[in-house]
Formats: sequence, C-alpha cells, structure tokens
Amino acid sequence: MPVIVLEARDFTSALFLVRTWEVLSGCTTFSLVASLEDSDLNNDLSNFHPNTFRIFCMFTWCFFFTLSLLIHFLSVIQFHSLIPISWKNLTVTVAVLGALMCLTASVFFPWIIMDNQRASPRPVVAAVASCLTFLAYSSEFYFLRTQAHEQRGYMGSMPGLLKILQLWGGCQMIPLVVEVVRRLPSGVHSWQMWVSGVSYGICVFISLVTLVVILGDFAGRCFLPFDRFLAGFSLIGVLLYMLATVICFTKILQLRDHGQQIPNDSAGLIIMETVVASITLLAYTVDLAFSIKLLCDRSHA
Repeated sequence: MPVIVLEARDFTSALFLVRTWEVLSGCTTFSLVASLEDSDLNNDLSNFHPNTFRIFCMFTWCFFFTLSLLIHFLSVIQFHSLIPISWKNLTVTVAVLGALMCLTASVFFPWIIMDNQRASPRPVVAAVASCLTFLAYSSEFYFLRTQAHEQRGYMGSMPGLLKILQLWGGCQMIPLVVEVVRRLPSGVHSWQMWVSGVSYGICVFISLVTLVVILGDFAGRCFLPFDRFLAGFSLIGVLLYMLATVICFTKILQLRDHGQQIPNDSAGLIIMETVVASITLLAYTVDLAFSIKLLCDRSHA
C-alpha cells in the first residue's frame, strides 16, 4: 500500500505548524532539564522535594513529546486511518491533557528553582520553554475546537473535556501525596493519607478505563449501555473525591494542632492538594449532571 503524504499547502497549515511547535519546544524543555547538574539546582540529597517534582515534570515533557511526535508523523504520512483508535478523540485528548499537564509542570519546575538560592540560567530557560509548550498545546486545542462538531469527536464536547480534567486532577495527586507522605512526621495524618491515596487511585483507574473505551471505540461492546457506565463512574468519582476533599479540609484544620511538627512547605502541599481535589470534585459533579440529563432525555424519547 503506497504511503500518502500531505500536500505542499498542508505543511503551512496552522495545525501542522502548531504541532511542530509542540515537538520542538517539548524536546527543548526536557533536553535542558536532562542536562542540568546538581549544582544547577543546588540539590540536597536529603531533600526529596526537588527530586519528586523534577521526575514528574520530566515524565510529563517526555511522554507528551513522544505522543505529539507520533501524532505529527502519522498526520504527515496519512497513516492514522489504519490505526484502530478514534483519531479525532485522540488528538483532542492529547492537546487538552498536554496543555493541562504542561501547565502544571510549568508551575512545579519554577517552584524547584525558587527553592534554591542560586539558579543558573539553564533551568530558567527550561521553565520558559515549558510555558511555550503549554501555549503550543493550548493553540492546538483552539484550532481543533474551530473544526466542525463531527470532526472533534466526543472528547471535544463538554462531557469529554470534563473527563480529561478528571484525569488531570488524579495525575496531580500522585506527586502531591508522595511528597506529603515523605515530609510529614511519622503518624501525622497517616490514616487520612491512606484513604485519600486509595480514593485517588480508584478514580485514576476509572478515568483511564473510560479513556481507553472511548479512544478504542469499545462503547458498543459493553453489556450495558455505556452512558449508564459513565453515570456510574461519575457517581463513584463524586463520592470518592467528596471524601478526599473533606479529609483535605480536615488536615488543614489539624495543622494548628501539629503546627510545630509540620514544616511550612508541607502545609503548602496540603493546601495545594485541597485545591486540586476541589477542582476535580467540581468536574465530577458537573459530569454527573450531564450524564443524568442524558439518561433522562433518552428515557423520555
């Protein structure tokens, strides 16, 4: 089967240029960070805070660089029609989730730099390149949103965007929970951290299952209507994140009792966890409302 390449005018299209921007800025970002030495960040081995978030940021940049490069290559050779994946849902998902994850990395990595009294120009340039990567993914999402509704797919609709936001919230909890556990004294908020961690893990698993079913077009193979599965998943997410959010606010109130035992940076991590949990809970709540409305409309039809 001959390989079909894009026409000449397609290489100057906005979507082609913005995907090239994603690949170049993403490669620049993780290359700069990978070349950093301990002296560039003044990294103390007894302080796990820079190490945890640096690993998270590197994974984010490398993962989405790989996905963007693959999507860009398949778009050029027009080979994506042979892949058993919903292409329009995949591109929107990568654009939105890439923008959210790179935005988080653009916040976490400067946080690492500001934790050190001396920082070389290289990590500062890497932070700027990460912000440019975020702008590139945001631009791709903007161009995809301007397409016709049938070209955007389910993930380009409001319920689909909410599911991407739910997955983003779960991913942010991984470094936050790990770092809070490492920094808090032994026995402080121990059972709350276990309950919160299990709740976040279940929700991330549910989000990944939903994403795989949508991208693989497996919705028609479910033994129950998929919209009922989505409503059930949203309800589980609301209940678990409601529990996790209450625990987060409880931990904030308990900071006064352990004020001398808990460092200020650990208190900041708990507050950040509370903010992200609240945003994700809101996403699950609105998504559940959409699912219930859809079920009601179909029952009256």
